[in-house]
Amino acid sequence: MLKRMKMVKQAVLMALLMAGPAVATQEYILPTLFDVQDVAADDVLNIREAPDASSAIIGTLAPDATGIEVVATDRSGQWGQVNAGERAGWVSMRFLVNRTDVWQPGALPAGFTCGGTEPFWSLAPKGDALVWWTPDGETAYRGLHVLDTGVFRSPRRALVAGSGDQALTASVTPAWCSDGMSEMAFGLEATVILQGAAGPQLYSGCCRIAR
Repeated sequence: MLKRMKMVKQAVLMALLMAGPAVATQEYILPTLFDVQDVAADDVLNIREAPDASSAIIGTLAPDATGIEVVATDRSGQWGQVNAGERAGWVSMRFLVNRTDVWQPGALPAGFTCGGTEPFWSLAPKGDALVWWTPDGETAYRGLHVLDTGVFRSPRRALVAGSGDQALTASVTPAWCSDGMSEMAFGLEATVILQGAAGPQLYSGCCRIAR
């Protein structure tokens, strides 16, 4: 019996060791940024209405375009959903290469912003602060802390800034999100708790990482 238990423990340990590198070296988690590749200098990468090569073209990407945010893929994994102006479309993943500098531990991508409607609000990091905006004005919450889960290249983040009765906390989660106004698609959902003179207030919205 003891020998059998020892063999089981060894098998479990071996499985965990084998599983570890696969998680640690995953290529990417969406949303993240990509650069266009393998498109001729005199050509463009088409953005299509649907994930189909025969679908209508709604936009294009230059052959040297960089920092393209892909928020989702279709079931085949061959098409990526991107935004073209005020609407979402699809590009062939064959012509995109993922960037490895996007989701760094304890940090946010340079183009990270969040926003919501009813009421309108926006949130963006600026130096060591989170800048909160509504039609009523703008407030900078200092002492920004960016927390991550430790999962390699995961976009999941918690943002904490300010203190006492002037504090802001935001949870940013990978999930399909709509701003309720445009036909754009977002890959990050935000829940914001704002602590101020009027007491705690809850806001929800979407985030993006493309500049």
